[in-house]
Amino acid sequence: MFIGHFALGFAAKKAAPKASLPTLFAASVFADILWPVFLALGAEEVVIDPGNTVMTPLHFVSYPYSHTLVMLLMWGALFGGLYLALTKDSRGAVVLAALVASHWVLDWITHGPDMAVYPGGEMFGLGMWNSPGLTWAVELTMFVIGVWIYAGATRARDARGKWGFWLLVLLFLFAYLGDAFMAAPPPSVRVIWISALVATAITLVLTWWVDRHRQPISIEHL
Repeated sequence: MFIGHFALGFAAKKAAPKASLPTLFAASVFADILWPVFLALGAEEVVIDPGNTVMTPLHFVSYPYSHTLVMLLMWGALFGGLYLALTKDSRGAVVLAALVASHWVLDWITHGPDMAVYPGGEMFGLGMWNSPGLTWAVELTMFVIGVWIYAGATRARDARGKWGFWLLVLLFLFAYLGDAFMAAPPPSVRVIWISALVATAITLVLTWWVDRHRQPISIEHL
């Protein structure tokens, strides 16, 4: 699940108004930030296998450190704990830890049986990716709801906060639909992990720029 993870990040702004949107996004996709790093190090494995599922040409052979439930709970505790130490925002820390762990649940729904509870454990997965119509309906509905919650929990400080936000939303939709309808299989695993790191960095920087031009409404009353 791609856009669904960001949907939770958008929605979580209401529950954790002091946390910046890029921080919420980083938590929701933290597994996918770790994954290309472990791929580059050779600690995890993916195979380019068009047809493995309808929605992705990738076969996730092994990702015990970035995508198992036990490890994500540990990463979530570390992420939330570091945020708490830096900000003293206990509410935000809990939300961020939950977002990191939520990645496993959403991937368990979408992936085939490649999601383990713990490293080396039995693989699970409901395989929603094998049904494109259902996948698009669920993910786009989640995204619309998440954007709606974020828009209702914040207000624009200026024109850049207003129009930049909607530009960000459109860019997410363009990337999602482009990946679904136009993307060819990647030529190599090296390209996968490099492009994943670059795309994540660009997304977080752009999100930081948009979010700094918006004001969480609930903070005004704290």
